[in-house]
Amino acid sequence: MAVYNRMPPEELQSRAEEAIRRLEHCEICPRRCGVNRIEGELGFCRTGRLAKVSSAGPHYGEEPPLVGYHGSGTIFFAGCNLACVFCQNYEISQLDMGVEVTAERLAGIMMHLQLTGCHNINLVTPTHVVPQILEALVIASEMGLSIPLVYNSGGYDSVDTLRLLDGIVDIYMPDAKYGSDEMAMRYSNAPGYVGVMKAAIKEMHRQVGDLVIENGIAVRGLLVRHLVLPDNLAGTDEVVRFISELSKNTYINIMDQYRPEYRADRYRELSRRITLSEYREALRLARAAGLSRGLEDI
Repeated sequence: MAVYNRMPPEELQSRAEEAIRRLEHCEICPRRCGVNRIEGELGFCRTGRLAKVSSAGPHYGEEPPLVGYHGSGTIFFAGCNLACVFCQNYEISQLDMGVEVTAERLAGIMMHLQLTGCHNINLVTPTHVVPQILEALVIASEMGLSIPLVYNSGGYDSVDTLRLLDGIVDIYMPDAKYGSDEMAMRYSNAPGYVGVMKAAIKEMHRQVGDLVIENGIAVRGLLVRHLVLPDNLAGTDEVVRFISELSKNTYINIMDQYRPEYRADRYRELSRRITLSEYREALRLARAAGLSRGLEDI
């Protein structure tokens, strides 16, 4: 049973209503644009009252504990509160390819993924649509949704918004993209990213703890992703140090799939893939920091 099933329905409804109210002067993410999304005003994420969904379905390219036997039930939301110049999903995140969905439609998508046999509902890029997700979850839970919720974000999350999700999200899967604010600003237009990311991940860990895996399937906890960039531009050493200090039992995925996408070719230093030696060095740094979960078979 997912953790949100243990919450009294009136409390879940109250959380959703509070989140929707916050759209009137939006401070859902750390950018605090202040626009009235209820009235259709658009801030940095370019998303108004309704969430936009690009695609939804079983996904088998995620971490093994999420994929299991029947796949992770991914819902890709259009728009983003980051502007990564190398985004591999830029058509969705930056070009906003998606269709607006009502709360009822989003709840129906969640239920379909559960009926398909997916192990979880994997909310991809959820930061800017937390109110819409909660609104749909009220409906879906009444319809019988009972599989874990995965909050799959870029790590640029507001602690105040995350607190609305306490007791609702089962698995947090944030990126820890950068160890340097300078690089975060240059490549993702994310002011103060490092401090925001660290505060957010600490709050996520407070809520759910280290990743719990039962019969090979993740059921609760924190899983952190870190994408290695050329020439250590992501600051892997600082990222793994922070994660290790949070908990040496943190499940971490050190990712090697960087490739120049979107506008990366405008930056000479980002115009190539990483080398095998760069990836091995990132793994060495993670292990030297005392991390091992997620790295066992690499």
